[in-house]
Amino acid sequence: MKFKTLQDNLRKELRARIKEGELSGLQLAQQTGFQQAHISNFLNRKRGLSIEGMDKVLTVQRLSVLDLLDPEEINRRASIAAPSGDQFENVHIVDGAIAAAQPLIMSMNVKDVLKVKKSFLRKLRAETGGNRDNWERFVVLRADARDGMSMYPRILPGASLLIDRHYNSLKPYRKSEANIYAVNQNGEATIRYVEPAGKQLILRPENGAYPVEVLAIEPGNRASDYLIGRVCYIGIET
Repeated sequence: MKFKTLQDNLRKELRARIKEGELSGLQLAQQTGFQQAHISNFLNRKRGLSIEGMDKVLTVQRLSVLDLLDPEEINRRASIAAPSGDQFENVHIVDGAIAAAQPLIMSMNVKDVLKVKKSFLRKLRAETGGNRDNWERFVVLRADARDGMSMYPRILPGASLLIDRHYNSLKPYRKSEANIYAVNQNGEATIRYVEPAGKQLILRPENGAYPVEVLAIEPGNRASDYLIGRVCYIGIET
């Protein structure tokens, strides 16, 4: 497959996302750092992208070159055709420090990927505090021993935690049910229930054997600045 065809397929995918309301040319320009006119010219076939430019677009849109290949060509070149990933989104598995600080996840910081159904992700409601428009929405954390045991039995050590970084509000997602959050505590992610108390956040564990912690809200900051995102799915391998 020629490079020009890959660019055409990338345009097609981006235009489909724009049509579905998942993306805009302005958002893509902000995510990549390109001028909006540059993105517009690419989408309208007035110019191409360099290899470095394509790599940046693929990264911020969580796409792989494999997503741009013709399935029939893959079938011709492979003894066993790879299963279609059209129904799934590749969500990056990262460390807590990366989830807390990086709006866009760079490939060097991706530990692995977890395939999540696109239909599930699209159903999730966002509740954003502050400017999170340019943040890659979903990431996955692995619960360490401390977080896993402090949130037992809701969470176990090693569990996969899908984090919605566009839900950094203290508003309950469901009535009468407390949200579990990934919280930015000293640059790392802590998994807890969170309650506001004046200029402080109370980080409450599920397991009563672990202590309640208090996180001071620094002057000029808001509670949402400390919430990495809501835990919207817990996966436990058996």
